[in-house]
Amino acid sequence: MRLDKYLSNMGLGSRKDARGIIGSGVVTVDGHVVRAADAKIQEGVSNVQVNGQNIAYKPFVYLMLYKPAGYLSATEDGRGGPVATDLIGDDFNFYNLGPAGRLDKDAEGFLLLTNDGPFVHRIITPEQHVEKQYFVRLRTSITSEDQEAFQAGIQFKDGTLCRPAKLEAGAEPNTAFVTIHEGKFHQVKKMFLARNNEVVYLKRISIGGVPLDETLQPGAYRELTQEEMERLL
Repeated sequence: MRLDKYLSNMGLGSRKDARGIIGSGVVTVDGHVVRAADAKIQEGVSNVQVNGQNIAYKPFVYLMLYKPAGYLSATEDGRGGPVATDLIGDDFNFYNLGPAGRLDKDAEGFLLLTNDGPFVHRIITPEQHVEKQYFVRLRTSITSEDQEAFQAGIQFKDGTLCRPAKLEAGAEPNTAFVTIHEGKFHQVKKMFLARNNEVVYLKRISIGGVPLDETLQPGAYRELTQEEMERLL
């Protein structure tokens, strides 16, 4: 990879900015000052430093975002509204991140953001059986019949059939936990509508057995740990 592309990809500005940095003589590769923007380096092998600071190669990033309500799970909104990637700061926004799956605009909770396409496919493909768990507040309490219906596979009012899901009562009145293995449009809401109930609050609390970090506030994010990545994969 060209040195200017490497620095740009690692968040040091545009390719033009990177060429200026390189030309100033503050960039070293394997201990030697390099002033040629087109110098070739080996990603993950060459030791690249700027002003003595290591610029480690990281082709992919995986973020746990606590998406607040009101943000679309997308990289852009045709209507000009706020999207999840708007919440990412300069530390990661140069990675061209996108959401791994959807989370309703009026819902909040765990949203995965990454630039790794195959990883996204693995997370959202139903055949991979990656669990997504939600906490919901409902208009009315659930029944044992509701739980049996979820386990059998809910059928939407339009005839769409969902895969079997797990429904558990919450500790508070009119609350529940739902675990699904797919991500149809507005799925959790439609599942309850099929049972003549209504979701008034929805929060995704885990993906693939990885819980939303309780220390994150709405709008905050962090990188997934190695242990969390292994659990997801």
